Amino acid sequence: MGRRARDRRRQQQQQRQERGGGGAGDQAGWAGGYPEIVKENELFERYYQELGIVPAGEWDAFMAALREPLPATLRITGYRSHAKEILHCLKEKYFRELQNLEVDGQKVEMPQSLSWYPEELAWHTNLSRKILRKSPQLEKFHQFLVSETECGNISRQEAVSMIPPLLLNVSPHHKILDMCAAPGSKTAQLIEMLHADMNVPFPKGFVIANDVDNKRCYLLVHQAKRLNSPCIMVVNHDASSIPNLQIDVDGRKEILFYDRILCDVPCSGDGTMRKNIDVWKKWTTQNSLQLHGLQLRIATRGVEQLAEGGRMVYSTCSLNPIENEAVIASLLEKSQGALELADVSSELPGLKRMPGITKWKVMLKDGQWFEEWKDVPSNRQTQIRPTMFPVKDEEKLKAMNLERCLRILPHHQNTGGFFVAVLIKKSPMPWNKRQPKVHQKLPQRTGDTEVTATNSDNGSDCITEEPILAENEESKKMEGLQNLDTEQSKKEGVCGPPPSKKMKLFGFKEDPFVFLPEDDPLFLPIQKFYALDPSFPKMNLLTRTQEGKKRQLYMVSKELRNVLLNNSEKMKVINTGIKVWSRNSDGEQFGCAFRLAQEGIYTLYPFINARIISVCIEDVKILLTQENPFLTKFSSETQKKVKDMAMGSVVLKYDPNPEKPDDLQCPIVLCGWQGKTSLRAFVPKNERLHYLRMMGVEVFKAKKKEEELENKTEEEVQHNLAQTEDGMDVEDKEHDLVTKMEAEIGEESSQSPVESSAMETENKTEDLDQSSKNATTHISKESKGTDTSTVKD
Repeated sequence: MGRRARDRRRQQQQQRQERGGGGAGDQAGWAGGYPEIVKENELFERYYQELGIVPAGEWDAFMAALREPLPATLRITGYRSHAKEILHCLKEKYFRELQNLEVDGQKVEMPQSLSWYPEELAWHTNLSRKILRKSPQLEKFHQFLVSETECGNISRQEAVSMIPPLLLNVSPHHKILDMCAAPGSKTAQLIEMLHADMNVPFPKGFVIANDVDNKRCYLLVHQAKRLNSPCIMVVNHDASSIPNLQIDVDGRKEILFYDRILCDVPCSGDGTMRKNIDVWKKWTTQNSLQLHGLQLRIATRGVEQLAEGGRMVYSTCSLNPIENEAVIASLLEKSQGALELADVSSELPGLKRMPGITKWKVMLKDGQWFEEWKDVPSNRQTQIRPTMFPVKDEEKLKAMNLERCLRILPHHQNTGGFFVAVLIKKSPMPWNKRQPKVHQKLPQRTGDTEVTATNSDNGSDCITEEPILAENEESKKMEGLQNLDTEQSKKEGVCGPPPSKKMKLFGFKEDPFVFLPEDDPLFLPIQKFYALDPSFPKMNLLTRTQEGKKRQLYMVSKELRNVLLNNSEKMKVINTGIKVWSRNSDGEQFGCAFRLAQEGIYTLYPFINARIISVCIEDVKILLTQENPFLTKFSSETQKKVKDMAMGSVVLKYDPNPEKPDDLQCPIVLCGWQGKTSLRAFVPKNERLHYLRMMGVEVFKAKKKEEELENKTEEEVQHNLAQTEDGMDVEDKEHDLVTKMEAEIGEESSQSPVESSAMETENKTEDLDQSSKNATTHISKESKGTDTSTVKD
């Protein structure tokens, strides 16, 4: 870590100490803090009591809940086939150890499953960080959470934040847009739903995750990569003007409409008071008044891009009807019947919710109330807009069914405050009745198929649309008010609105996406070496470089390839694809210059027909606990299989034995390397620890052995570190930037820096020169600044 980075971190710690709070983790609910902040706000209480959002007789309970720290919640990802094994391990090992445990004379409260989340895959606990340090059993539990989060098997996510993706009702064939996606916990849920059937390596659906902030997009990439999906693309646009995309359908271009859209908009965040303590002293109605127009524009842009019959979920972490029901009512009114609120009262049984409200008033920050637009004086009409008021026509109001919205109150189930509305599109929006016209002529491509990650204003050379909503023109006049400056939003306790300055269209210059042409000579040795199935979609392979050797090969799904090829000039793509092969200079002498990459092995494995070694559970333990074990340490069956196999990259496959129920009961696929006298696994450290936990191996002992091995000699360590730095791929170095961002934005990081013991030795066998140049250039651009704005859930 550089001197400036250390000074910056020290300064941040001093600032937190001056406030009386703990670290970033404390803000995220793992401990109560901030004793110097009085949790009182007279204006807040007066406002919400007058609006009547809390049932009669529950106000004291509501306020008491807001003053309590938020319990930590975790979600076991349903993406991988061994989610049930993780749940079993969590319940039978870690939770069992916590039973009857006492710390400082007090019994530790057991974690509880969220009753409304399917299959017991979400849990909450009131354990604070201070308590976690006081007991070996709790420390083990905490280490388990940190390591499994890094692997992507657990997501530390606020409970109410899990609701919107569940209500989208995603299927693996759905095309999904996440409009305001960072930091990415909801995006991860959507990816999991696409991969509900792990036997299908390439679902027909995909997720396009967007965020207006360029730096937060890299945090989003980091979250998404944990799930190793070829069906995710991260883009960087203002959600209120995100461009229409085109896809090729049977030789003609058509507009891409999404089956599902998640519209989790920037908001004032007063539902997060239990976590973001500063909201108490900084809350004002002004935040909601300034954000309303932006929220309405984002929601409007969302329904424009929604397919007929599709579903859009609009959500905020705010309790204010100006940001919630007012936006939905305005959207429904201008849709003229094209949209309807879905009745989701029977979905998520066990979730306590309140209905949406139909009557509310508007208040200025000085406490002045207005019941109707006509009452607003002309000098206030720049702050208050007509769309902020409820509909007065009783018939129209009844037809809107605003009571179908969901309001989550903190005291009902010990959560944060939240608002959700589920919209269904029945017909085109009235201002888009005439479908957009598109040029049908397809571009001609020669040589490598390149998609450059740049962005143009609107792609008007390709698309001609009907004008967007007349009301939007009026609302654009309010842009200066509605787009809060980032620093000001922090002062006001706002939940991450975009900056008032225009977003840079280009930001960091991204590496190009270059698809391998059908006759690329690079592919033939790979196909032969691994005996790839004829059905393998080689046209979906891409690289991120045009010059020099291709060091990494990535894969995207056929549908995302279609999107990339047809929208290179309108879309700013930050990242897409999953790494499946890495160049290995030693491999050339064995017939293939590319070794398998662990993060893409579950996508590749169904197509590989050669170099597969079936191993028993004891072999797996050796592979994961020893750095470079000799072949003689493995079972006789494994030694026989390896004997006649050429050196190079291999697949190591473990299949569970139903006759041994005490053994791990889920399949494991690992990337390995067969040497002359040894066999080793190329698996990241946290992933290795994960597999060992699932097999019942004491991980702490394994970590000590590993540390001893790594610290044999200072020279060896320095040599390995130097090679790791030189051999890291661009995306590996992104982790350093993301780690800094997670520390600075105040969100629970929930993971330690990547520990790369396996990768250090692995990089000894790689050709390092070109990677060093590319990675250094890329990271120098990325490290120009870090985001310090509040991260929404």
